[in-house]
Amino acid sequence: MSKNKPTNINIKNRKAEFEYYLHATFTAGIVLTGTEIKSIRAGKANLADSYCSFINNELWVHNIHISEYANGSYNNHDPKRDRKLLLNRKELKKIASKLNERGVTIIPTRMWINENGYAKLDIAIARGKKMFDKRDSIKEKDQRRAAARGEDD
Repeated sequence: MSKNKPTNINIKNRKAEFEYYLHATFTAGIVLTGTEIKSIRAGKANLADSYCSFINNELWVHNIHISEYANGSYNNHDPKRDRKLLLNRKELKKIASKLNERGVTIIPTRMWINENGYAKLDIAIARGKKMFDKRDSIKEKDQRRAAARGEDD
């Protein structure tokens, strides 16, 4: 793959906005092996049920499923292994300070490949929604959809 060729890899965590209130977002690099980046370029990744945590002052992402590469032979990776995220120290301190609040977590919202061919992960500081909040979200979504169609309810 050419470095100048634009990529259209955009893997989203669709449940994130429904399950959480998203506050601050950050873009992080992600440490991958060769077979992992090839699987991501093929669009074979899933962000559902993934989350981030601090281990020894480093941010790690857990439960991202990157399918094994078809031509990977014995060099293939473990699909659900923990992967290190690359952020600068200032961003890590800001995230760690927000994480001390009760009910706050860090979730990946989108994985994409930048113009240089590197995989990036958008993460968000999030607070979980209650069941009645989810019902309100569904109602608002239905109202927006009806307004776009031009219906009157």
